[in-house]
Amino acid sequence: MSDSSRLLGHQRPGYGTLQTDTDTSHMEVTGYQTKRWRVALCHIGSVLTAGLLLVLFHWKPSLEVQVKCKPCALSQADWVIIRDKFGQCFTTRVCTEALGEGSLEHHPGARLEDRRTSIAIGVSEEEESRDTIRLHEKEEKNILRYYLFEGMRYVWIERRQMYCKVSILDEGWTCADLHLSQAGLSQQDHNTRRKIYGANLIEVPVKSYARLLVEEVLNPFYIFQVFSIVLWVCDAYYYYAACIFLISTISLGLSLYETRKQSTTLQNMAKMSVGVRVHRSGGEEMVVSSADLVPGDCISLPADGMLVPCDAALLTGECMVNESMLTGESVPVMKTPLPAGSTIYSPEEHRRHTLFCGTQVIQAKSYVGREVLAVVTRTGFCTAKGDLISSILYPKPVSFKFYKDAVKFVLFLAVLACVGTLYSILILVRNQVPVGQIIIRALDLITVIVPPALPAAMTVGTIYAQNRLKKQGIFCISPPRINLCGKIRLVCFDKTGTLTEEGLDVWGVVPLENNHFMPIIHEPRCLPAGPLLYSLATCHTVSVLRAQPIGDPVDLKMLESTGWRLEMMEEEEGELPASQQFGMKVLAVVKPPPEEEQPRDMKHQLPVGILRRFPFSSSLQRMSVLVKLPSEASAHAYVKGAPEMVASLCRKETVPMDFSQMLQHYTTDGFRVLGLACKPLSSVTTFEEALQLPREAVESSLSFLGFLVMKNVLKPESAPVIHLLRSANIRPIMVTGDNMLTAMNVARSCRMVEPKERVIFISASPPSHDEPAALKFIPAEHSQGEEQPEDLSQPRDGCFLQPQPCHLALNGKSFAVVCEHFAELLPKILIQATVFARMLPEQKTQLVCSLQELDYCVGMCGDGANDCGALKAADVGISLSEAEASVASPFTSHVANIECVPTVIREGRCSLVTSFGVFKYMALYSLVQFVSVLLLYTINTNLSDFQFLFFDLIITTTVAVLMGRTGPAQELGVERPQGALISVLVLGSLLLQTALLITVQVLSYFITVSQSWYVPLNSTVTAPQNLPNYENTVLFCITGFQYLILAVAMSKGYPFREPLYTNVLFLMVLILLFGLMIWLTLYPLGFPKTLLKLQGIDDLNFKLLLLGIAALNFFTAFVLETALDHGLLSCLRRLRRKKPSKKLFKRLEKELRQQQPPWPPLNQALFATPKMSIAVR
Repeated sequence: MSDSSRLLGHQRPGYGTLQTDTDTSHMEVTGYQTKRWRVALCHIGSVLTAGLLLVLFHWKPSLEVQVKCKPCALSQADWVIIRDKFGQCFTTRVCTEALGEGSLEHHPGARLEDRRTSIAIGVSEEEESRDTIRLHEKEEKNILRYYLFEGMRYVWIERRQMYCKVSILDEGWTCADLHLSQAGLSQQDHNTRRKIYGANLIEVPVKSYARLLVEEVLNPFYIFQVFSIVLWVCDAYYYYAACIFLISTISLGLSLYETRKQSTTLQNMAKMSVGVRVHRSGGEEMVVSSADLVPGDCISLPADGMLVPCDAALLTGECMVNESMLTGESVPVMKTPLPAGSTIYSPEEHRRHTLFCGTQVIQAKSYVGREVLAVVTRTGFCTAKGDLISSILYPKPVSFKFYKDAVKFVLFLAVLACVGTLYSILILVRNQVPVGQIIIRALDLITVIVPPALPAAMTVGTIYAQNRLKKQGIFCISPPRINLCGKIRLVCFDKTGTLTEEGLDVWGVVPLENNHFMPIIHEPRCLPAGPLLYSLATCHTVSVLRAQPIGDPVDLKMLESTGWRLEMMEEEEGELPASQQFGMKVLAVVKPPPEEEQPRDMKHQLPVGILRRFPFSSSLQRMSVLVKLPSEASAHAYVKGAPEMVASLCRKETVPMDFSQMLQHYTTDGFRVLGLACKPLSSVTTFEEALQLPREAVESSLSFLGFLVMKNVLKPESAPVIHLLRSANIRPIMVTGDNMLTAMNVARSCRMVEPKERVIFISASPPSHDEPAALKFIPAEHSQGEEQPEDLSQPRDGCFLQPQPCHLALNGKSFAVVCEHFAELLPKILIQATVFARMLPEQKTQLVCSLQELDYCVGMCGDGANDCGALKAADVGISLSEAEASVASPFTSHVANIECVPTVIREGRCSLVTSFGVFKYMALYSLVQFVSVLLLYTINTNLSDFQFLFFDLIITTTVAVLMGRTGPAQELGVERPQGALISVLVLGSLLLQTALLITVQVLSYFITVSQSWYVPLNSTVTAPQNLPNYENTVLFCITGFQYLILAVAMSKGYPFREPLYTNVLFLMVLILLFGLMIWLTLYPLGFPKTLLKLQGIDDLNFKLLLLGIAALNFFTAFVLETALDHGLLSCLRRLRRKKPSKKLFKRLEKELRQQQPPWPPLNQALFATPKMSIAVR
């Protein structure tokens, strides 16, 4: 936290504090104090402006706080304005609460008498390092100050002079502190904490229909609608006003229903209240509601499992947990007790010992007849589930140029409307129209040019795309992101379960004899009784539920390959025989297969007992177990994990000399290799001793046993999809926790790296006491000779790197070193890197964010388990999971292969092009009507009520809704759709089409006037009194055709959408409407003629001439759009000097292509200078 003041520069303390958080969400918080006289003035202002001031305050709440309050120090504030990292402003009220006697200023397990003395007003000497809530002394009471923002509680911490997330109070807890909490909290402590932390609820606000209605109606769009309807009524357009009112009411009702339904669904998903057994410090137990839990409470878990109502650290016993709600991963996870020690507890690092809120404990097993205990670490919105609900309720704003440009364009239309209004005022004054009428007419023009249906029409394409995706088993919980899919340039893939099959098959075991590797044994059940066989049979976290073994697929396959069977020891039955057999209590027993199933020459009689398990951890890259053989007094430890990691924990003399070569032999062929090791533990002779032993003591000075080789099969869909993406110029990247060579093999198999393409490994080492951090680029030695250039041993000038692309590959450790010490090289590396191996979950997220900083639109596809962070951080995250909507990512595919990636991209491109088409259509429709109305105003007439209705409802709305039904093109091309509305192409198209439609309308008007049978209208009165007339009828016919012509011209198919004729419904409607317009032009009959107020024209040649003009307009509009798409733009580009790209990665790619000598420099060590490191830190 110390750096928040540095970030703020010279700001006064407590004025605007940067909220420092565990993730990067920096928030600026400014304090305000209410002034009564200001509030009174605002009330008077609201009355005088007839409520307009209130509407303004509703639109901009921060303005209300700034007007009613004055800035003050945060410690005195009763309102705060929060500006988040996206620049959005929020306001919230500061609440105060009396705490009475009590404090949080102690370790969770401190003795009772210590707790009573430390009241939260002062900070005692020895507690200086611990955070307290220092509170204001109001009438000698402790006052807690806090505010709620996005569900989270932020409390005022006096010593820091800032508001901090309430969860910060638990951040200093060590694992040993948590173990001290087994005694439980005293009632007084619990009450104090309950006030500070609030209720353990994830409350999703569900607004009443009345509140939703008011909020929706005060939306600028609806206020504009109300204003328009009032105007039309004043102008005697009753039918039109009534129709629009009806449609707006229905759409408003549907919108309210949908919003409320979504809130209720989310509320039900978040709602959770269960009874929980809690220990109190006096030794008593009580059942309380989960809403009353606070961090530090010690809870007891029932043996048959429960829904976890908070985040808790497991202190005793083992739990089998289904975490699919959070991760989308359906395989249950084994949770083991938190090791006691002085390390700081972190839910991420100790996730194998943490029960997360919202997950389901399937079964809980106790040790030594005790209860299964856990200590509450986080509650409410601070929990994993709270974080997830929060990300749905308050999503990261989708910053997409298209939406920003749309707003700018509507503003441009509004400016145009003002110009038109001025023109109309001049014309109407010249025509001596009454003042009241002039005002109504002038304002009417604004309602013509800003299309009221624009927001709805813009989302149509997205809704169709979402429904098409749903039919293909791809669910989307964030529709605005569908348009973003169209801009994807790079996709990161997880390996296991995404590119390759989820489960691994055991290929064999490579044993050791006299410290040398023996040939591979493909059938592990043929192994002789001994450490290697026992390690395969016991070193796993498999559990038995309802007689079915459950656990990690790798563990299940490994146990299955030995033929041995696992039996869990239940408390009541089977305890005595097991205890007698092993001389102590055991967690589980692994028994050899029945005699008839065993190989003839091997007979295993003795079972093996499992005493304790240390589960697999991503950061440690290993797992271990303590086991006991009936015939031996002491226990043994078995370790399984990444081969390099296991070897580093073994005694040097037990690791064979050819360890690296043998490992490389299998990993290069794409096998997944795990290292096995063991160690006798003479110090462990009882079950209790096994429970006390720290993990570090177990996983050191091991003896290496050999390799377990597993075959990871590539999914048949992976290679074609990767090839398709590469040919569409979308860059695939592999991010995996697996070994580098295995990852490289999979990258070659799925054609992420083609056979002829070069691979360069990056090796980076952190600084040691006398050496700075170093970085080296090492070319990969190919297995096939012909691909290896002859002259590699000669002095390298790197010239052979020019012709074909090269791929960089690095592991998690090197990535960390590059990020910290070679930050200026990171962008160059990211531009060319294809394989990232041995990456930790948080490094995957960091990689995605670093790629986004280079202006890539990043997609991420993973199976959800350890990719949650990366899936959330990516612009488009696609989780392959069974869950209908995995909360980990915006998209979830039920079909567990990567074919969903090109599908989502094609749908994204189609949706984006549709949004552009609909936007251009709506803009041009407004311009057509605007021009025709201005022309008619000039001669003192207008369109009739039903003519407006006919155009707006029957033609435009139908067309705009059906335009978006066209599906995506089948193939994925290299071209990408545009993302910016304000561009030469779009504006060029709009300008040319506008010029064309003005020309056609003016031309038709003058042709009409020049006819021999033409009778001028009565200009002494205005419309609707001087209707029907020839000018109005001709413009009605011509503009009717223009609306339809533009619909066809804007419905471009190639290359991102299917051709127009595949959208059958749209085609049928177009044909019908064209037919209707031809009929109204040539032979308008009685009823429609009267209804639309059309003037009868007897001259058939003239009517055919109108059709000819319409046909010419159609042809020209089509030619213009095609010319713009193909030739005209490239000509303009050639004439104009090429500007450097706005995208950082494109500029870097160009720089790398031109760099001499070519980058990267091979086989040279680069050292970090101290300056570099400082620049990064």
